[in-house]
Amino acid sequence: MAPPFEAAIAVMKITVAALMTTPWIARFLEVPPDTDLVLLPGLVEGDTDILRQRYGVAVEKGPKDLREIPGYFGRAQAALEYGAYDIEILAEINNAPKLSREAVRASADYFRASGADLIDIGCTPGVEFPGLGEVVRELRGAGMRVSVDSFDPREIRTAVEAGAELVLSVNSTNLEVARDLTGTGARAVAIPDFGQSIDTLPPTLEALERWDVKYLIDPVIEPIGFGFTASLERYAEVHRRYPDVPQLMGVGNLTELTSADSTGVNTLLLAVCQETGVRAVLTTEVIPWARGAVREIDIARRLVYHAVRHHTLPKNVDDRLVTVKDPEILEFDEAELRQLHAAVKDSNFRIFTDRTTITVFNDAIFVRGTDIQEIFAQLGVDEATHAFYLGRELARAKLAITLGKTYRQEGALRWGYLTPPDDVKSEHVKLTQRRRRPGGSKTPGKAP
Repeated sequence: MAPPFEAAIAVMKITVAALMTTPWIARFLEVPPDTDLVLLPGLVEGDTDILRQRYGVAVEKGPKDLREIPGYFGRAQAALEYGAYDIEILAEINNAPKLSREAVRASADYFRASGADLIDIGCTPGVEFPGLGEVVRELRGAGMRVSVDSFDPREIRTAVEAGAELVLSVNSTNLEVARDLTGTGARAVAIPDFGQSIDTLPPTLEALERWDVKYLIDPVIEPIGFGFTASLERYAEVHRRYPDVPQLMGVGNLTELTSADSTGVNTLLLAVCQETGVRAVLTTEVIPWARGAVREIDIARRLVYHAVRHHTLPKNVDDRLVTVKDPEILEFDEAELRQLHAAVKDSNFRIFTDRTTITVFNDAIFVRGTDIQEIFAQLGVDEATHAFYLGRELARAKLAITLGKTYRQEGALRWGYLTPPDDVKSEHVKLTQRRRRPGGSKTPGKAP
């Protein structure tokens, strides 16, 4: 790292950085004059305000792995400009007439918390929905924006009267109901006539403009194998014909109907949306592999907006959509690990991985291998709690190698936006039990 600033490293009198707390640091840290920022290890516990008040400078918790520090500073400027978007998310509650009021509300709350801008009430053709108006009013009363997904004029009128602001969808088969939207402020989504081309759109659009009803156009995206590429071409063509009219894309037609992790699918679809004038996307989370789709789209819309607006690649700004693999594998080679091993003076086991191999060492042992059972057998551990700890960590290390991830001892593996917060109790665990070292002697041991 060659930072464009002067840096000083403060070495504290402690062997495990994760055991430091901000009050402890405030007692022992000496900050050089003219310091602008104090960067703490990411595993440090405590409120950084204690240090801000103590030293009168900015204090941040940095990454949990020192090898991520260059990237931490490299992304700082980009982060200042990141986060804007111009695509709305409609999250559909599928088959809402078949759900209880409580289930509808729970789904709506979940979608809103995930980043949805509108809650779409998905009506079911042929199934009566006597509680539609009450459902819409309840959600509106809770401060949510609501759309209705129905071709039934009665359901559309009921939902709009109750406060729905968007109607999915209208074409020549139910166009007359759109006249009732005049003066309500509700928008309509215009689609081609069923089974027809986008050439059937003009009469619908002309009527909506005549009635002063604002609208979006949905050329309708098709599943793979049923005209997917042709449907993408329709979005591009509609954007050429009507450059000032926003479009809507039902991305759930891909994520729900393609056996693939939805993160990448959503990202590519949002890229298409950003470049073709799509300003609203409709999704749901019915199929198991599409769970989390709303959160994924919320991230993806920011990523593609940043890429298109700044004419930059959508990478090295936000890695939260890289879930199964890692954006970068941080590792030490064997020579570096043996150098670290030579400096170790205590019996605590350190565990590291590279792309193929697990390495475990303390002051007396240095073991490398790929079979975690063979590795464990060489560690000479017979105390149950310590054995459990090492077994868990070795299993996680093996998983990291298998999937192509960075392993960090006692820290959660990274799963992009799905990464759970680190367990503070696990990060700072101290095993007070005694374990047997090679050669027969016993010494107190703890997890590093």
